[in-house]
Amino acid sequence: MVKNLSIATGRRKTSVARVFLRKGKGEITINKEKIEDYFPLAWHQIIVKQPLQITDNLTNYDLLVSVKGGGVSSQAGAIRHGIARVLVKADSSNTASLKSNGLLTRDPRMVERKKYGRRGARRRFQFSKR
Repeated sequence: MVKNLSIATGRRKTSVARVFLRKGKGEITINKEKIEDYFPLAWHQIIVKQPLQITDNLTNYDLLVSVKGGGVSSQAGAIRHGIARVLVKADSSNTASLKSNGLLTRDPRMVERKKYGRRGARRRFQFSKR
């Protein structure tokens, strides 16, 4: 079970989120802001709260999240991954439900790097036969 504090890291694309979990009333703080202020779109709030809803822990824990890198959707995905991992660390009985919903898997898709001599990652210059 949860001692005083559990910590886990979540990642998606180039975003990295550190999630701190402790017993509480269900408050989620992201980069020292409330979740409603940091993610004004309801869709991103739903993504972040998904692991808590699956494990019925919406009002049991307070979460303090530090996230950087990437875009808004990428940060929401990184936070979701971190919350899922910290819930497993806090109580291993959560593993089955989170794993079956695919929340413990890191999304490996990243932008491919630009190659030298090219205009982009895969873009070639226009071919001229003559």
